[in-house]
Amino acid sequence: MAEAMRHERPWIELPEPQESREAGGLSAPIALRDEMLAKGWWEMEASATLPSQTYAFHAALAGTMLPGRILKVVSICEGGKPLAILPLCRRSGPFSRWHAAGVRQVYEPVDALCRDGVAARRLAHKVVGLARPLRLDRVPADSLLVPALRHAAKGRAFVVARPAQAWPTMALEPDGADPELRFNAGRRSDFRRARRRADALGDVTFEMHEPAPDTFDDLFEQAVGVEQRGWKGESGSALGSDAAKGAFFRDFLLRSCREGRCRIAFMRIDRRPVAMQLAVEFQRRYWLFKIGFDEEFARCSPGNLLMLFALKDAADRGLRGFEMLGEVEPWIAEAWTQDAVPCLRVQTYPFNPRGLATLLAEAAIWGRQRLPRRLFRRGGEAG
Repeated sequence: MAEAMRHERPWIELPEPQESREAGGLSAPIALRDEMLAKGWWEMEASATLPSQTYAFHAALAGTMLPGRILKVVSICEGGKPLAILPLCRRSGPFSRWHAAGVRQVYEPVDALCRDGVAARRLAHKVVGLARPLRLDRVPADSLLVPALRHAAKGRAFVVARPAQAWPTMALEPDGADPELRFNAGRRSDFRRARRRADALGDVTFEMHEPAPDTFDDLFEQAVGVEQRGWKGESGSALGSDAAKGAFFRDFLLRSCREGRCRIAFMRIDRRPVAMQLAVEFQRRYWLFKIGFDEEFARCSPGNLLMLFALKDAADRGLRGFEMLGEVEPWIAEAWTQDAVPCLRVQTYPFNPRGLATLLAEAAIWGRQRLPRRLFRRGGEAG
């Protein structure tokens, strides 16, 4: 582990004169070069609930998707070991705000990593002391940090928490029951029909890989290729079309691979990959980050067949849940699950000129957005 830390890519910070006057934590380059903090971060991951709280996630993110950002790791430490960690980023400029690193780059839920409620309260006190507004876009509604921020902000800042996009989830039965039985007869018939169509095209196989570092690159490239041959490739949103995002997932999943967490799944027809999944197994849950399928084989629904295979594999191995991440979209609710993990968007506005100016500016924007609707309703009532 120490050998791996010597090769970590440091976060890049653009220093500004006022940076030294902003309380609250270590600059990210210092934090990620600090072997004691990094080791403590790894040890704290036993308390994590999200893959986006891990050292691997943030080390990969900093080296690939945050160019030109000012970065800070707000932390609470005792004896050189962290008790709470919250990586933040922002643009340069006098009125830029802090954001939780990662949520805007890959749009996945994020949260502070806290050992317990006491550590969360100490972290919140530090966060509220930042001289800038803060925005946490997708924090789990049961986060320890949210009530701690509300308490720490009394007399020091405004805190606004509103519902944010939830992510879809599926609980797996502890007895390893077949997940296919959770679907109604019509849905199970769809699976059988899709499988018959796939069998008619050739020899169908499914694979769930826990890649080693020396096999990762080939499997990752195959997965990227499958995604590129689908609608994401045509729209330009595939990893093969987005260099920064592709580099992030390569780095993050390779780091996860070294920790035994990376999972890469395929459906193949006559050895040709026609559907793929990029995932991380963390805290006995399967966290699905990327899916894709080859449009040439769309008629046999390879993405659905691979999803069913991955569900069964997770259940067979005794995992507790299947986290689809992303957003709750109609096709997910209709085809897979209506269960979702609620999230909040949390914003803080310190009682200083910068915080109040940001609050007033956003209130004006919110008012302008609502004004046409009100005028339209009034016009309709008058007519």
